[in-house]
Amino acid sequence: MPARIVVTIWRVMKTRKFRRPNAADLSDYGCFVVLALGVASLQMIDISLIYHVIRGQGTIKLYVVYNVLEIFDKLCQSFGEDVLQVLFNSAEGLSACSTDNVTFELMRFILDEAIAVVAFVVHSFVLLAQAITLSTCIIAHNNALLALLVSNNFAEIKSNVFKRVSKENLHNLVYYDIIERFHIMAFLLFVLAQNILEAEGPWFDSFLINASLVFLCEVLIDAIKHSFLAKFNEIKPVAYSEFLEDLCKQILNDKPDDRQKDLTFIPLAPACVVIRVLTPVYATLLPAGPFIWRIFWILLWSVLTYFMLAIFKIIVGLILRCLANWYVNLRLTRKQHVD
Repeated sequence: MPARIVVTIWRVMKTRKFRRPNAADLSDYGCFVVLALGVASLQMIDISLIYHVIRGQGTIKLYVVYNVLEIFDKLCQSFGEDVLQVLFNSAEGLSACSTDNVTFELMRFILDEAIAVVAFVVHSFVLLAQAITLSTCIIAHNNALLALLVSNNFAEIKSNVFKRVSKENLHNLVYYDIIERFHIMAFLLFVLAQNILEAEGPWFDSFLINASLVFLCEVLIDAIKHSFLAKFNEIKPVAYSEFLEDLCKQILNDKPDDRQKDLTFIPLAPACVVIRVLTPVYATLLPAGPFIWRIFWILLWSVLTYFMLAIFKIIVGLILRCLANWYVNLRLTRKQHVD
């Protein structure tokens, strides 16, 4: 998205001719505005104040707070998908409308953009509060993290295993669990940034242990949860192979007609949180000097970070495509042997 926006701006400056943006460009502009305003909103939040307020609560209250935030996270995530889809539809309508309807479509796009900004700012604040709560439990020395993980995850088991779910609903639940992993990674990155800025003495070993504990608990609880769900709803384990095959086909851009649902991960809210917590870390790397010199280093670090992330994305994408192609071929071979 940033590269496409820069290319578009450069083309306008070079040709000095403004053309009506297409739907893809308008969607990029809309997402960029959401991201920028989300980061700006989080910059105004005092993390230390929220941290000390949460830290003053007991373990039971932490459990309640974390569960409430988790519920709001799922609600915001579901609402955000619809809001972003409406924004993209408005962008498409604005790019393809006639001259007479430009004003109406423009007002519609601005209104949808405002709703998207509010929705994702709220979602990013919820994720930030979750990250602060998890950080509070990790830093505490009274086994608050273990109590939170055990109580929260077993509550998740209780709320899911005795439900009657269809195969399609189970498919959706698997996708939500995948998205939850990315949110946990953002939370742990927040904890890492806080330790870099504020921790005293050796802390990295403790961080690795706690981060591993969080991930292992999530994986173990999800395995137990899906085992019971499959048993009580008489869903064969091969269904999960079908879910994985469907996900691999999404990576390969293979879109069969019978596909029920795509994995929809909207990274805007987690990106706002990550940028918010990494900004102070980058600020510590800036050398003292004139304002122009500091601007130069800010731009340099920003460009280097962008290129590193772009290279990382390309490498991960290639690896995922290779693995997806291998698994799809494996499934095809197995089906041929069965037939």
